[in-house]
Amino acid sequence: MTSHMNFPVETHPQPVSASEREKLLEDPGFGKLFTDHMVTLRWSENEGWHDGKVSARRPIEMDPATAVLHYAQEIFEGMKAYRLGDGSAALFRPDRNAARFRASSRRLAMPELPDELFIEAIETLVDTDSNWIPPGDGAALYLRPFMFASEVFLGVRPAKEYLFIVIASSVGAYFKGGAAPISLWVSFDYNRAGPGGTGAAKCGGNYASSLLPHGEALSKGCDQVCFLDAAEHVWIEELGGMNLFFVMDDGSLVTPPLTDTILAGITRDSLIQLARDAGHAVREERYSFEQWKVDAQSGRCAETFACGTAAVVTPVGTVKSDHGAFTLGDGETAGPVTAKLHAALEAIQRGESNDSHGWVKRLG
Repeated sequence: MTSHMNFPVETHPQPVSASEREKLLEDPGFGKLFTDHMVTLRWSENEGWHDGKVSARRPIEMDPATAVLHYAQEIFEGMKAYRLGDGSAALFRPDRNAARFRASSRRLAMPELPDELFIEAIETLVDTDSNWIPPGDGAALYLRPFMFASEVFLGVRPAKEYLFIVIASSVGAYFKGGAAPISLWVSFDYNRAGPGGTGAAKCGGNYASSLLPHGEALSKGCDQVCFLDAAEHVWIEELGGMNLFFVMDDGSLVTPPLTDTILAGITRDSLIQLARDAGHAVREERYSFEQWKVDAQSGRCAETFACGTAAVVTPVGTVKSDHGAFTLGDGETAGPVTAKLHAALEAIQRGESNDSHGWVKRLG
C-alpha cells in the first residue's frame, strides 16, 4: 500500500492578489471564503492511490451517473491550521483525523487512505496557501479533506474508483460574539443515528438527516438541536455536529460514552485529557434528558458545554423541548470550568501553552 507520495504543485495561474486577500481576511466569516488551491488524489481498484497533486481550486466535473450522486458513498473530516506567535503554522492532532478518516472509510466500504498520505496532503496544501491563515482571535484555516465514489455506474455495490480532495477555507469564530451560551432544542421526534448505522462515521448523510430537526430547533428559537438515543429516546447523545459535556457541582464532568451512534470527537478526547490533567474526574457514562433537567434545576449540573473542531467549546445556556425548558447556570455566561477548559485548549492549539501531550504539529 502506498504510504508516501510527492504532491507536485501546479500554481494557480491567477491567484487572489495580496491586497485583495488581506481585505478578505479582515472578516472571513465561516465556510464562505476559500483559498486558491486544492489537493486531489485518486484511487482505483487497478492502480491504488495515484495522481496526487496540488492545483488551482476549481469546479469538479461529474458524469450524471457518478456513484456518489446515487448511493452516497462520501466521507469527510474537519480540522484547522493555526498561526503561531512566531509566524509559523501548525496543525492540531492531525494523526487523529487521519485515523478517524480511515474508520469512516471502513464503515462506508471505501478504500482506506494511509495516515501518512492523509497528513502529507494536508501539510502540502497548508504550505501552499499559508498566506490565507487569517489573523485574530478564533481565526484559523479550516481544512476539509473529503472522499467520494467517483466511478460512473448504476448498481448497488462499493465503487471501484474514488476521488480524495482537500480544500481550505479562511474562517473566523464559528459563533459570532464569542463564547456566548447557545440554546438547544431537544428532539423527541427525530434521530441522528441508530445502533448499527453510520453514527460513528463522519459522512454527509448523518448531517443531511439532522437538517430537518435543526430547522425545527430554529423555529423554536434555539440555536442547535440535541439528539437522544434512537431506541428509547431517553439518553442524551450529541448535537448535530458537536459532542456534549455536563459539569457537576462537585467539579466532575460527565459525557456520553462513545458508541456506534456517536462521533468520536477529537476535541472531545482532548478536553477529557485536559480536564483530568486539571484534577477533574471525568466519567463517560449515559446521562438521561430527565436527569439533566432535574440536575440543572437543582444546581447539581452547574454547566453544560458543546465541543467540536469548528466551534471549539461553546457553553449551553438554555434547553427547550416539548417537555419544558430549563437554564444552565445564569444562562448568559460561560461557567468557570467551561471557560477554563476552552482557554487551555486554545492556548495549546495556538502554541501559547506547554504542549505536554505533543498534540501540536508545527509545519515548516
